[in-house]
Amino acid sequence: MKKEHLKKYALIWAFVCVGLYAFGQHKGSLFIIGGGDRSAALMEDLVQTADLRPSDYIVILPMATSIPEESIAYISGQLSEHCKNPITSFNFTKAQANDKQTWIDSVKNARLIYITGGDQNKFMEVVRGTKLYDAMHEAYRNGATVSGTSAGAAVMSQIMITGAQKGKRETDRFSEIETNNVVTSEGMGFLTRAIIDQHFIIRGRYNRLLSAQADHPDKMVIGIDEATAIVVKGKQVRVTGDSQVVVVSGPKKVQISDKNKVTFKNAKLSLYTNGQHFKLK
Repeated sequence: MKKEHLKKYALIWAFVCVGLYAFGQHKGSLFIIGGGDRSAALMEDLVQTADLRPSDYIVILPMATSIPEESIAYISGQLSEHCKNPITSFNFTKAQANDKQTWIDSVKNARLIYITGGDQNKFMEVVRGTKLYDAMHEAYRNGATVSGTSAGAAVMSQIMITGAQKGKRETDRFSEIETNNVVTSEGMGFLTRAIIDQHFIIRGRYNRLLSAQADHPDKMVIGIDEATAIVVKGKQVRVTGDSQVVVVSGPKKVQISDKNKVTFKNAKLSLYTNGQHFKLK
């Protein structure tokens, strides 16, 4: 066989391998809940999305909350109404996230991983850069569903909204749309193309979302309201629940004034509700 043919086939095979590898990264699903109450229909959708087999089990991670026992009991009770699978929980410390190998392996082999609400910064301080972080990603690659509510939704993004404003004491009230205003840090990175905000419509978090969009014009910003979730499978996203999801993307001509006021043009704004679909960028 001629050398140029060998090069051609090697190049084709390289593309095939890359494609297979990329496909393997997204066998799992994300079920991202905007906070608030969770209806029976929403929980049933979560269980169906996880596609639990009789031998599968569920792991609850309560590290974001200051009331772990109460949070675990509440979500366990809701899940138990829709499946008979075993449910366990692990309230990791930072040290245990690296050293408690039996717990880490249990997370890695879970079919459904659920992250409670609370403080997303507290959760990431425990998980970031640990074996537990790697185990959660391995579970997702192997087909697990990773779910979370409120703070558990915020951590899904690679760029995570912390809730704080730069240079201001208020952590939840954004009175202006400015650049360099929304404090972000590294989240779990299950979503690399989008940034998640939660409790969105009921708390009127548009200023925060648009400020984040100005800082990261290459990302989609997704505001999920309470009692509502997005279900992510690869690039496909489905909305489920009682309220709505706001998506902003693609701002053009982003400009910043000397007072950090931001302007942009022709951003795409979409509003979705139960049963509707959209694609990640």
